[in-house]
Amino acid sequence: MNNLTHIDNNGKATMVDVSTKNPQKRVATASGEIELAPKTIELIKENALKKGDVISVARIAGIQGAKSTSQLIPLCHPLLITKIGMELEITTTGVSVECTVSCIGQTGVEMEALTGISVALLTVYDMCKAVDKEMKIGAITLKSKTKTDI
Repeated sequence: MNNLTHIDNNGKATMVDVSTKNPQKRVATASGEIELAPKTIELIKENALKKGDVISVARIAGIQGAKSTSQLIPLCHPLLITKIGMELEITTTGVSVECTVSCIGQTGVEMEALTGISVALLTVYDMCKAVDKEMKIGAITLKSKTKTDI
């Protein structure tokens, strides 16, 4: 018997069949950060970058990224997401992001939370790249995931 969930009996990648699983409330939270130069942080605070409001644009981009996960990650199931919380905070070293995704479904939303974080951080990078050549994206991690019977 094959113990790998995403490999069929012929050794080919396949999407897992979750049709026999009961729907559950699924919640996942991920976080990440981008290190920025002090001047870049000030420009973000002052909303003085040429591309506009970095925090607002990154928040919307992260939400859109989480919603698009199944189109980006080949074996992810499309899910009916019920909530995406995307929090960005300007820190002394850059911007930190936390994303919480919820759904009622047969599979989890951790990939959606991680994708949301990644897209939000990439958006900050894109919006700041003209003024900061030393940015570092990092510390992307899944903080928690839960499933609750309904």
